[in-house]
Amino acid sequence: MERTLILVKPDGVKRNLVGEVVSRIESKGYSIAALKMMNADRSLLVRHYAEHEGKPFFEPLVEFMLSGPIVAIVAEGNRVIEGFRKLAGATDPTTAEPGTIRGDLARDQGTKVVQNIVHGSDSVESADREISIFFPEL
Repeated sequence: MERTLILVKPDGVKRNLVGEVVSRIESKGYSIAALKMMNADRSLLVRHYAEHEGKPFFEPLVEFMLSGPIVAIVAEGNRVIEGFRKLAGATDPTTAEPGTIRGDLARDQGTKVVQNIVHGSDSVESADREISIFFPEL
């Protein structure tokens, strides 16, 4: 059974899209193993986005993720990492396919960092690392 970390970012929470995101995850057949709403602090976000530190978008991304509550989710299922990333759609909401979370629910806001509703782990190693940051109890 594979697990992934999914984050509903501040834009998704602010727009009341948490239920829609969870519904799409469950409709796809994945299970929610853990879920919590939280205000992430800077140290947690720096650990989460460590591979991007030093890149031009790092600070705007951290600031965006500090701008409001997020919802952290651990989803489980066969090939859930690949499946959720397909369900989320392309990072750029303008080019994300209709039927995906980003294609249906997000758009370019003209901000310093793309506000695209969700984050999903990109590999088993990333999922393990990210889940341990957001859910150390698991």
